[in-house]
Amino acid sequence: MRDLRLLVPAVAAWAAAWGAVAAPDVGVAPWLFAAAGWAVAGLTTAVLVGVLLARRRDAWIPSRGRKRLIVPFAATALVSLAACALVSTAAALALDARESSPLQNVAVHHGTAAVMIELTTAPRPATALWFDPAADPPVRLEGRLIAVDGRAAPAVPVTAIGSAPADGLALGAHVAFDARVAALPAAEGSAFRLRPVTDVEVMAAPPPWLGWSAGLRSGFAAAAGLLDGDGAALVPGLAIGDTGGVGAELDAAMKTSSLSHLTAVSGANCAIVTAAAFALAAALGLTRWIRVGIALFALIGFVVLVTPESSVVRAGAMAVVVLASIASGRQGGGIAALALAVVTLLTIDPWFARDYGFALSVCATAGLLLLAAPLTGALARVMPVPIAAFLGVPLAAQLACQPVLVLLDPGLALYGVPANLLAAPAAPLGTVVGLVGCLLLPVLPSVGFACLQLAWLPASWIALVAHGASAMPLGRLPWLPGAPGAVLLAACTAVALWLALSRRRRPRLRTSAWAALILAVAIPFGMLVGAPAVSFVTKPGEWDVAACDIGQGDAVLVRSAGETALIDTGPEPAALQRCLSLLGIDRIDLLVVTHWDADHAGGAEAVVGRVGTVIHGPLDGERSSRVLDPLTSGGATAIEVVAGHRGALGDARWRVVWPKPGALPGNDASVVLDVDAPGYRGVFLGDLGEGAQSRLLSSVDLGAFDLVKVAHHGSADQSESLYDELGATVGLIGVGADNGYGHPTERLLDLLADVGTAVVRTDRTGTAVLTANDGGFELWTERGAGGVGARP
Repeated sequence: MRDLRLLVPAVAAWAAAWGAVAAPDVGVAPWLFAAAGWAVAGLTTAVLVGVLLARRRDAWIPSRGRKRLIVPFAATALVSLAACALVSTAAALALDARESSPLQNVAVHHGTAAVMIELTTAPRPATALWFDPAADPPVRLEGRLIAVDGRAAPAVPVTAIGSAPADGLALGAHVAFDARVAALPAAEGSAFRLRPVTDVEVMAAPPPWLGWSAGLRSGFAAAAGLLDGDGAALVPGLAIGDTGGVGAELDAAMKTSSLSHLTAVSGANCAIVTAAAFALAAALGLTRWIRVGIALFALIGFVVLVTPESSVVRAGAMAVVVLASIASGRQGGGIAALALAVVTLLTIDPWFARDYGFALSVCATAGLLLLAAPLTGALARVMPVPIAAFLGVPLAAQLACQPVLVLLDPGLALYGVPANLLAAPAAPLGTVVGLVGCLLLPVLPSVGFACLQLAWLPASWIALVAHGASAMPLGRLPWLPGAPGAVLLAACTAVALWLALSRRRRPRLRTSAWAALILAVAIPFGMLVGAPAVSFVTKPGEWDVAACDIGQGDAVLVRSAGETALIDTGPEPAALQRCLSLLGIDRIDLLVVTHWDADHAGGAEAVVGRVGTVIHGPLDGERSSRVLDPLTSGGATAIEVVAGHRGALGDARWRVVWPKPGALPGNDASVVLDVDAPGYRGVFLGDLGEGAQSRLLSSVDLGAFDLVKVAHHGSADQSESLYDELGATVGLIGVGADNGYGHPTERLLDLLADVGTAVVRTDRTGTAVLTANDGGFELWTERGAGGVGARP
């Protein structure tokens, strides 16, 4: 029987870290968590000492059985409280470092600073429409702050997105640039978001213990590129987690079929490497402890090869858990090691508590430790043991991870388990053979390339399974979103496992469990499948303005006398099409592209061939051409507008009040539309920043409005004077849930509250529809009431 008591401190530490890192966001001092934890831990210690001293006194513990219950319970509670206090203290110290960072003052004043950072991950491509295609490709840089304006600064995590040269950008390198600074919510893993305004310069190369692997990785990717088909793209992913060659179509197929984890460096990859090293040592007849040492050495080398960024370190730590289980030589040793690893990692970085990658690593490892053996035993009743073990391991990991996966995507891939059962057994061969090829290429190129060709076979099989599963009908079962959906799925999984694994014959109990399981699946499925139909039926037949739920971006529809205008398209065509279908919109008479950022123009493909006229601000080379060319080819007329342009939409009249002639493309050159319609007057501010808003206010006599589309998704970069002048009844905010930017900000929400503007935000309401009525608005929301004025 496994001793699962140490899981309690791990879960408690996780909960404490999850709350502690977000404490400043809700106005709670982070040190309060730590102080409370240590105080209660001290009290529990006193109680435990008293209980232990009372072992000699029958009055305190009248029976041996009660002593056996009290002492372990008190010890578990003490360890749990100490773990909570430890991670809370770590969070408080890290939050204090963020608060004292010199970037905090720069962010408050919306200024720029000269920064130097150490890269903590390999640069990742950033697919965004707002970068100049003639410049270096845009990349996302994650790092630790080293210096600000030439002076050393506390090492806080930062994120930067900008154009940068590929040469020299590697894990461990020091880079410098001037950047605009924005503070992120305390719950975010990065403390600040940096937007480079100068070239990114490499100031120092990575240290040798990190730099040696860069050439090996690049040579491996180049050699794999000589292979054909999707297998060529997957070989580097299976071997070293390099997915740079995976195209959009293959990536979508891998995600749809729940196979994308095979190309991410995870606990499974690390386990394969350590298992191979362990098996080789065993074949040589070495003792168990030497085998574990060799496997650990191989794991360290693998982590360096694939770059020891945070996700890889997590995966490595989980692999160490498995090695500890083997080294312990007793059942349950891995569970204790898993609990210790969780508490240790949360102490090092409390923000892991809110990291989905960390949760998936922990769940996968727990699934292997707790479920693999029982599932293998159950499958062995109907098939040979080797085949049962081959299937039981991936099934255990998939079942354990699924509740976390529904938090990322509220749906179940119906073919995910079968696809994993077919494809996952090929992954170890692709990983081991591909990794051997990677190591041999520099010294024996022909032999190394032959290994890549062998690894191409399992990689191609995985790609074939991914495409086949993604092409099958009814591949996705809708599920409840958020925490309720995750809890429900975890409960359903537990009941299903009990039904499958329990050998006790309790007909009534099993019948009740089957009934509960069927209802738990059928009721939410019916609600979610029927929700679009219900929404379509219940939404108002006549409405004036609709804010589409398209994630982090803007897409607003305006209707008048049978004609429709669409102001921006959001980032994704599929999300915009869903909104248009929900609202029954087939034709767009007027499309307004306020500016060329991806979150405002990326979804234009959804309306190609359906638009009459497009109005837009200053052109921006290829960025604007990629949006306008398909629209004009589909029959739309494109017109560049500046302040003063006017037009009509049904019974409504509109005028452009911004930008001024000669403006340069960008956020501050957003097209601002003033719409005067029967029953209301609205203004749509695009992504204007505070400075541009102030210039707009001073250059145009705006007057009062009934509705305002809040600028820049509710960022802090807003003019109080402008919103006071507008005095709108309703403020629309197009914003995605958990967007990573802290939108909408507390400053903006306070500003709107001060001027009496009610907030309608799409992350809370879903698609929201407003109908002008007697000087106000009637609100219908896709997700029911509760969105107006809601705060984070």
